[in-house]
Amino acid sequence: MSTKQIDQQPLLTLLSDFGDRDVYVSVMKGVIAQINPRLTVVDLTHQIPPQNIAAARFCLMSAYLYFPVGTVHIAVVDPGVGSKRRAIAVEFAQGFLVGPDNGIFSGILSQSPAMSTTGYAYAVVELTNPDYWRTPQPSRTFHGRDIFASVGANLASGVSLKQLGQEINPASLVKMDIGECKQTKTGVVGCIQYIDHFGNLVSNIPGSYVQGKTWYVQTAGLTIPGCETYSNVKIGEIIALVGSHGWVEIAVNSSNANSQLQIKLEDVLVVINH
Repeated sequence: MSTKQIDQQPLLTLLSDFGDRDVYVSVMKGVIAQINPRLTVVDLTHQIPPQNIAAARFCLMSAYLYFPVGTVHIAVVDPGVGSKRRAIAVEFAQGFLVGPDNGIFSGILSQSPAMSTTGYAYAVVELTNPDYWRTPQPSRTFHGRDIFASVGANLASGVSLKQLGQEINPASLVKMDIGECKQTKTGVVGCIQYIDHFGNLVSNIPGSYVQGKTWYVQTAGLTIPGCETYSNVKIGEIIALVGSHGWVEIAVNSSNANSQLQIKLEDVLVVINH
């Protein structure tokens, strides 16, 4: 069966900690529409806990592969807004990243490093050219509106990265260090990197470490069996499994593991293989 080539329309995603009570997200979308009303805008989430860069990092890392090559991802979780932290745009194999240089993109870039696909040397720029901002005098508290939304819309509309500002070394970007999992003789030591809406505790241990094995998790004085689905245990029981994101997680069937177990971000866990 033959398939027709689908013309790819410009696409932007938005992620923030703005919530849906205020107008901040809609204002960003208004700025984007003023530049190019033909752009398709997808909301990844605006329910990142306030100032939680680690959660934003994980959500971006979990989402980017499901979007077409060339997508522009705008992320605004920015507790350092108005300070000397850099505003950046990054090109990588899947598209572009626009937001603050605070580690928010370090998850994606650990999997798909910054690279130019145009033949230019530019792969990362600091956003120093106000010609592509909404205003040359941006608010000190809302760069999402005055810089990032405008820059993202221009990128998605065909403006080249090198026009947006000064080239910087990708190695100089801020990295969020949540620790790497480490393999031992009996298994893997890792930590909790994200807690989702359901209270599931997502580790930084890839599911590939337990594939085809009998395994269990030890953390907080608990020994938790590794299973394949939530329904492998009774309602209210604790379980470890590989989530749809590909990481080992701890859950409670039909309940909230975070509130029940009081396990926090960066707490250590050990996966033991038989």
